[in-house]
Amino acid sequence: MTETEALQAKAGRKEWFALGVLLLPVLLVSMDLTVLYYALPAMSAELGPTGAQQLWMVDIYAFVLAGLLLTMGTLGDKIGRRRLLLAGALAFGVGSLIAAYASSAGEFIAARAAMGVAGATLMPSTLALIRNLFHDQTQRRTAVAAWSGGMAAGAALGPIISGLLLDSFWWGSVFIINVPVMVLLIVLGPVLLPEFKVPNAPRFDLISAALSLGAVLPVIYGLKRIAINGLAPVPVAAAVIGLLLAVVFIRRQQVAADPMIDLKLFRQRAYGASIAINLVALFGMVGFSLFSTQYLQTVLGLSPFRAALWTIPGTVAVGVAVPIATAIVRFVRPAYVVAGGFILAAGGFFTVTFTPVEDGLAVLLTGLVALSAGLAVVMTMITEMVVATAPPEKAGAASAVLQTGQEFGGAVGVAVLGSIGSAVYGHQMARVLPEAARETLGGAVAAAQKLPAQAAGELVAKARLAFVQEMHVAALAAALLMVVGAVLAVVALRHVKDAPKPPAEPGSSESDSSESGSVVAEPAARKEDYAVAGK
Repeated sequence: MTETEALQAKAGRKEWFALGVLLLPVLLVSMDLTVLYYALPAMSAELGPTGAQQLWMVDIYAFVLAGLLLTMGTLGDKIGRRRLLLAGALAFGVGSLIAAYASSAGEFIAARAAMGVAGATLMPSTLALIRNLFHDQTQRRTAVAAWSGGMAAGAALGPIISGLLLDSFWWGSVFIINVPVMVLLIVLGPVLLPEFKVPNAPRFDLISAALSLGAVLPVIYGLKRIAINGLAPVPVAAAVIGLLLAVVFIRRQQVAADPMIDLKLFRQRAYGASIAINLVALFGMVGFSLFSTQYLQTVLGLSPFRAALWTIPGTVAVGVAVPIATAIVRFVRPAYVVAGGFILAAGGFFTVTFTPVEDGLAVLLTGLVALSAGLAVVMTMITEMVVATAPPEKAGAASAVLQTGQEFGGAVGVAVLGSIGSAVYGHQMARVLPEAARETLGGAVAAAQKLPAQAAGELVAKARLAFVQEMHVAALAAALLMVVGAVLAVVALRHVKDAPKPPAEPGSSESDSSESGSVVAEPAARKEDYAVAGK
């Protein structure tokens, strides 16, 4: 590549401003996964939900978001990624307003479901548009690192911002803050973001869309409920039905003339293996988050707000580790950077196994910082590989597959590590009375409130010890899985290396739709950004 061609491929100031605009919905969508931590008690007091309604108030947003990612990612490729992003921003803002002023639990649940639909349009569109904005690999890695950092920061900031707002305002304020941000996106998006859609795209496959929703939603629901309630009939049946529909969905992709998901992509190491490796990373990160939260709040006795504040060091570590990794990968093959992230995470999980019952905050935070940084490196490298490997016309669908895999990996992690932890806790508390204390630490604390002071203290002490042992075993299992992830990364991705990419001819480059209003596909002449050595 000549110096002139290299300059043509590089993004300018406008593209970096556009990235800043794309980070707005990323922050909000991830924030809204955790923003109810503080608002729920006040909402429940005002809206008066039943027990089942309260569960749906918490879960419906994430369930709908996960179920529709594949559909919305593919739809954006066909009707235009910017168009879908802006439509989703409008819907997210309206849904936030309705949720803020909901007068009943049913109305709030409906509003949160609408926000989940809108969120599903935003996430794949943002990542796919990064693929359109940044053609230079080094710049795209930086952009993907910022996208990953935005996801992590949003999830961490959700409880903190919620707590700060509720100190001065009513519970609806945690949703009102979404509105001005979405207005800003709607105003700046047409100016800074390019449009992209596949020319002469075939009709949208409604059957595949229905099958994907029917496959993902029951599986995610079933796995999360199994983690909470054990192997109850309804969640097990839901998971089985979802898996059966997944088989039907995959079969349809194999025979459809224009499939929603191009299964041939999975044969490429930089794509298929990356999806599996990313699932392993999310298994550990999401699956273990419940243990760390419970330790901070129930064992150490921190308030939810103070516990949320202690997640900030992990977020800072992510902000430091990811840029370092994106610099290192310019000289080291991605497989070894990914493996290094897994080893760092394994060390973090192993450190957690030394957390004591009393005064264990420093040990736990050390482990959490290491595992957060390591897994953020893994997910950033994997995300960039997936985005770069997918053909431009399939970038939205490919991004949606990656994000759906993240949801699935997190749900499996919660179910598996939660089940391991429950078994350890139950074994340690097998002979304890009352029976309610044998299930969970929270149950033991609730049961202790009905006992005399001395008996209550003994019960809580025993339950906290059992929980810490449960956490140690889950952390050790996660550490071993991280080692497996490191080996898998080296074996599956060791031949993947950066490949130079020739720019398109000057007359065929992607149009700047903010000036011309045209809608074109990215030139097909652009080669994949990853190649397999020796091929």
